[in-house]
Amino acid sequence: MATDKEKVNEELEIETPGSTEQPEDQHKKETKKDKAHKKNKVEEQLEKAESELLELKDKHIRLQAEFDNYRKRTLKERMELLKTAGESVLVGILPVIDDFDRAVQTLDAIEAEGHLKDGVLLIYNKFQDFLKQNGIKEIEAKEQTFDTDLHEAITTFPAPTDELKGKIIDVVQKGYYLNDKVIRHSKVVIGE
Repeated sequence: MATDKEKVNEELEIETPGSTEQPEDQHKKETKKDKAHKKNKVEEQLEKAESELLELKDKHIRLQAEFDNYRKRTLKERMELLKTAGESVLVGILPVIDDFDRAVQTLDAIEAEGHLKDGVLLIYNKFQDFLKQNGIKEIEAKEQTFDTDLHEAITTFPAPTDELKGKIIDVVQKGYYLNDKVIRHSKVVIGE
């Protein structure tokens, strides 16, 4: 018969394998839980990374669009600046144009043909060509309908005919465009 020690050892051996089975099952269950938890964590990280990627793509697209708009705007501003770059110089020349017009009108009153008249007309024509090349053109005003965007009324005067009522009967100072932009309004007299 077995001694008490042997019996205790047998009982321990029986309990020991059974007790090891329980922790192994728990370990396997915990491992499955850990795997599921890790899988969920990885999926969350993946979703977070995908959302960050979409956000970065959106920011990138917006930044490209903003830069493209900036480039177009600066190009447009540059073109406008080039068109009107010499505007202040050309506006400063307008009184000289007025003096030339008066000189030509005075020379037209002189009936005699002379070298002085020919010389002044030559210079006047070259000057007019220069102005056209730089985009300056005269605003037509005489016998036109009054337009506040183009004309500045100095006074009114009784119209010589009914057709000229409300229209411009005299131009005191010519107005000018620079590339379709009014740089000086015509000073006019309106018929009433």
